[in-house]
Amino acid sequence: MTTSTGGSRLRRAGKSFELRRAGVAFFLSTAMALASLPHVASAQDYRFTNVRIDGNQRIGGDAILTFAGIARGKTVSAADLNDAYQRVVASGLFEKVELVPSGNTLVIKVREYPTINKVSIEGNKRLKDEDLEKLIKSQSRRVFSPSVAEADAAIIADAYNQEGRLSARVTPRIIRRSDNRVDLVFEIFEGGVTEVERVSFVGNEAFSDRRLRRVMTTKQAGLLRGLIRADSYISDRVEFDKQVLRDFYQSRGYVDVRVTGANAELTEERDGYFLVINIQEGQQFHFGAINTTSELDGAIAEEFQAALKIKPGQVYSPALVENSITRMERLATQKGLDFVRIEPRITRNERDLTLDVEFQITRGERIFVERIDIEGNTTTLDRVIRRQFRTVEGDPFNPREVRQAAERIRALGFFEKADVQAREGSAPDQVIVDVEVVEKPTGSLSLGGAYSTNGGLGLVIGIKEDNFLGRGQKLALSISGASENKVYSLSFTEPAFLGRNVAFDFDIGYRETESNYANYDSTIANFRPGFSFPLSENGRLGLYYLGQASEMTATTGATIGGIVTAEIAQGDVWNSALGYKYTFDSRRTGLNTEAGWLLEFGQELGGLGGDADFIKTTGKAVAQTKIMHEEVTLRASLEAGVLTYNGSYQGRSIDRFNIGSGIMRGFEPDGIGPREFDSVAGVNDALGGDMFAVARIEAEFPLGLPEEYGITGGVFYDVGSVWGVSDTAAATGSVLYEDFSARHVIGMSMFWNTPIGPLRFNFSKALRKEDQDQEQTFNLTIATTF
Repeated sequence: MTTSTGGSRLRRAGKSFELRRAGVAFFLSTAMALASLPHVASAQDYRFTNVRIDGNQRIGGDAILTFAGIARGKTVSAADLNDAYQRVVASGLFEKVELVPSGNTLVIKVREYPTINKVSIEGNKRLKDEDLEKLIKSQSRRVFSPSVAEADAAIIADAYNQEGRLSARVTPRIIRRSDNRVDLVFEIFEGGVTEVERVSFVGNEAFSDRRLRRVMTTKQAGLLRGLIRADSYISDRVEFDKQVLRDFYQSRGYVDVRVTGANAELTEERDGYFLVINIQEGQQFHFGAINTTSELDGAIAEEFQAALKIKPGQVYSPALVENSITRMERLATQKGLDFVRIEPRITRNERDLTLDVEFQITRGERIFVERIDIEGNTTTLDRVIRRQFRTVEGDPFNPREVRQAAERIRALGFFEKADVQAREGSAPDQVIVDVEVVEKPTGSLSLGGAYSTNGGLGLVIGIKEDNFLGRGQKLALSISGASENKVYSLSFTEPAFLGRNVAFDFDIGYRETESNYANYDSTIANFRPGFSFPLSENGRLGLYYLGQASEMTATTGATIGGIVTAEIAQGDVWNSALGYKYTFDSRRTGLNTEAGWLLEFGQELGGLGGDADFIKTTGKAVAQTKIMHEEVTLRASLEAGVLTYNGSYQGRSIDRFNIGSGIMRGFEPDGIGPREFDSVAGVNDALGGDMFAVARIEAEFPLGLPEEYGITGGVFYDVGSVWGVSDTAAATGSVLYEDFSARHVIGMSMFWNTPIGPLRFNFSKALRKEDQDQEQTFNLTIATTF
């Protein structure tokens, strides 16, 4: 990167300083030589009875005399005069300084630096004026200083450096105005982004380059390099990635890992870098013996040992040790034990590569939290930050809890920077916790297009605010105008209802569907308030109310069977239901970095004043693991549902389960399940089913393409069915496939990580299906994890 050390005028000013300094020295030496002719003994001495100052306008004479340090009537030498000159120049207030002896009078001539009339920044497009103005010290109505202007230019260039634009140049220039004023202009040449062309590793054996690149925040320049900023070379980001790599290895048992260096070499064109990271992996360790000892009365070691989740033989991870300490400290709090410290003592066993861990329960220092000070939150309310702490003023001080609170504050996503530090309070046994944050924008407006193989092409408008009114609340409005589906939704979330660890949600939605796969259209409006709260470390329960109004209408010109005709004739139907959903997610604690599983179970109980009395039960189980050094992901899932009605209302097609496309791949949305079929009348209506079950097995793996393309492959195998129609509906017409009949689908997937989100392309083939099933051989969706 090239940063100008000043404009041409500044350079000329600097040279003039040196010339004037040399001139003064020459003048002084000549004067002293002449004075030495009659008085040889006093050749180098001056005695001034008067000092006159010329040229100063803003700076007082007394201040200049103070800088010079020459007193009236005192004998001074030529060296003293030179020192006085240097001190006046070093004040940084004068553009020109001259010391002229005139008999017994010393004349100090100065020309003050001009005042800055205004500061302008030109040539910048990537960084805004207001952002750059916050970085520099030069400001209007202040005295202009060349050194400050040069430092400001370096600061601006460094800001571009952090954006990956290493070739940026910043040149400060001045424009003279009347009344000794100048306009200061920073001319910026932004240059292009210096990209990371290649990231490679030396010394890695357990994990491939591809796997390690996925860990890093620095990415290689890919096909969409114009949209991806993570491929810019930023030295601070590389340093952060070195720590990320260490954490990655240590969480997988490589406790001795060392990232010894990161070498960046410019390409011949000087527009990119080849980044090489050196790693010394060491050996992988597992947990050996795990024991707990206690030195406190009331803290029974066996009880604390039972709270541990780690077992001998597991891959060692510092995070699991920290998690275990947190569990023990929580148990101590439940038992009313304060100032408890859990100290892990680790013993290495080089022979079998295990680490024995002994958790020692001891009494810690009696230190209390005096107060929690929060600064920098101009929008976010104090209570939003304060509730991330599990301790309040007056509680025992726990350093680990403070660190975890800092992580929770950063996880909010409201701040660019969040520093949490503890310092001594008003007494040795008191601690003040300082929280300093720098806020960032939390709202977004999105406008774009959307396409799906089921809904067609449409326009999407979204407004989202993750920190509504600084209260930590989320508000989102979305409008989707796809050709086949029009969706309007408004959602609101309060994450800490009444200050508790309870989330309150409120959703309102409206959908109009013009189905390509059925002979009817539908409109559905619903509102859904609810609460959710944790039941355990991994478990969470949600309770909600669902109010839904829906209507089916016949598609113009369509031939409709008797069952759908009867359903359309019902007109508007109002469903009122209470529901709950329990979720257990092992990934919340991250006990296994290579695997995880998810369980979900929920029910909706209808009949709370609505038209339908029903029970809708759904469940899902998902398990995932990674093999072959985490290069290949295996995933298996089972999903099922049952819908039962009581009373005269027996449900409609839009009430029942339709599992095609979304739940089971290879079929249209209404492509499988019970159908009213009459070949003579031309009737073929999908009815949905009261029950469904689907099992899915899939694998995701690299395709050997360059990692920067963000493209991987996958295969899948789905088996499932939807069946069952109420007796009333079945009696109205001829129903096919009312009984269970398993369909089998095999397929391939292509995953593509794009700046607009991860996309998944599915290519499928039904191995087993029924004659009237509607197959779908291609589907485009958003890629999701379980």
